[in-house]
Amino acid sequence: MPRYFRLFALLLSLLLAGHAAAQEMTPSEAFEAARAGKITLIDIRTPPEWQQTGVAQGATLINMIHPQGAAGFLKEVLAKTGGKMNAPIALICRTGNRTSQVQRFLQAQGLTQVYNIPEGMAGSMSGPGWLARKLPVEACKIC
Repeated sequence: MPRYFRLFALLLSLLLAGHAAAQEMTPSEAFEAARAGKITLIDIRTPPEWQQTGVAQGATLINMIHPQGAAGFLKEVLAKTGGKMNAPIALICRTGNRTSQVQRFLQAQGLTQVYNIPEGMAGSMSGPGWLARKLPVEACKIC
């Protein structure tokens, strides 16, 4: 193998390593994984949003606008995972925008299995969303 080709292959592998594939799930995949106990499903929307649409069945509600800020949000997420940094969690919001930001934040804090549901509850360019897929919804019990 020519030397320049090996160098190119090494540079390409380093570049791709820095851009790992985003960890994503469809609403259906997240519902099945949560129902099977394989992930913790976390709805990061606000209480008015939970009241408006209901919440994904089995979801843990943690408002991303936490009273103690980012540190309080992280502490609450870790409480739900038993402090395990490698516990699989899936994040859902209205359209997947906020969850992608929160996913990056949690990964930067060292959590390794953080999945985004880019369709969200209401749907987005990624797909129809939890509600349109007619997945189970519960009334907000803490609102």
